[in-house]
Amino acid sequence: MQDDLIIISDYCHDCHIDPSFIAMLNEEGLIEIHDEADQQYILLDQLPELERYTRLYYELSISPGGIDAINSLLERMASMRNEITLLRAQLDVYERFAFEELEE
Repeated sequence: MQDDLIIISDYCHDCHIDPSFIAMLNEEGLIEIHDEADQQYILLDQLPELERYTRLYYELSISPGGIDAINSLLERMASMRNEITLLRAQLDVYERFAFEELEE
């Protein structure tokens, strides 16, 4: 499990970000902080999201609340894309079935 954790203070130092930013993300429910042995950690699999949130916050000056809204919209878009893919696959099945019916 230790290989799956990143020490927040080390990450913030290496990436030149304020640890309070990660605390704000945690308060918004965007990042989950784990406390173990008097250290705070994030899971390694949260790193891509944390990097995206960091860019939004530091490069585009978007607040943590705005990041949460953007994240929700991106999740909805991904869900809609998946639904469209599923519906297209179902449509292909119905079109093939209808074409086969016409050939008979």
